[in-house]
Amino acid sequence: MAERRVTVGWAEGLHARPASIFVRAVTSTGVPVTIAKDGGNPVNAGSMLGLLALGAAGGDTVVLASEADGADQALDRLAELVQEGLDELPAA
Repeated sequence: MAERRVTVGWAEGLHARPASIFVRAVTSTGVPVTIAKDGGNPVNAGSMLGLLALGAAGGDTVVLASEADGADQALDRLAELVQEGLDELPAA
């Protein structure tokens, strides 16, 4: 299983607009991904409700994980998005 541990770079955390950006980014990878707060239970990273329920605030550590083919590249791109608090998925 591929994993990336990153710190949430959006000051407001994974709420509202950043969560929407992240869900679209996950969906665009075509790779099933989970996200969990450090030490918490994972949720589907492509689910807006799951992501909002996670309650990840700015500065929290989250773990992105996937067992799918292409997971390493997808997780690298998603980790960059979360860590940098970007407005869109970085180019491949």
